[in-house]
Amino acid sequence: MDKSILHLTLITVAFVGSTVAKADTSPFFGHWINSEDKPHYSSKGILYKTIDIAPCGKDFCGVSVDDKGGCGATLFRFLSIHASNVLLTGHGKWGNDKLKLQIEQNTDDKNILTGIQIGLGDNKFDFEGREGSMPIYQGTYKNTGAAKCSVDSSS
Repeated sequence: MDKSILHLTLITVAFVGSTVAKADTSPFFGHWINSEDKPHYSSKGILYKTIDIAPCGKDFCGVSVDDKGGCGATLFRFLSIHASNVLLTGHGKWGNDKLKLQIEQNTDDKNILTGIQIGLGDNKFDFEGREGSMPIYQGTYKNTGAAKCSVDSSS
């Protein structure tokens, strides 16, 4: 086999293997609490008051945490290849429904992570857009440590 083809094959195998591996770290991982002065929650929104984001199998998931620290519902799941994205877009639990979910990193002027923003809305909802619908829920969060709740890999 030609050495350049062999080299390219090894690079391709290494790249594919790295994208399938479990995310070991992410700016999104941690125990996140709503940091707004007077957050308002509906019965469906209360699940988003405190969230743990942690690896779950080869993916990473957000789990609702109750006021006593108990682990609740799995709210969302993202593929590990997105663990270092600045903006995550997918679907999140909202009562018995799933809505469009966006999670965006907030950074200061030195590009240091200061928190995240979570929003849920209809399919036209977009943090980045100037047009579209308003979110049904939107909250700003600060990280207060490591996640304690996670989802097993079979869920």
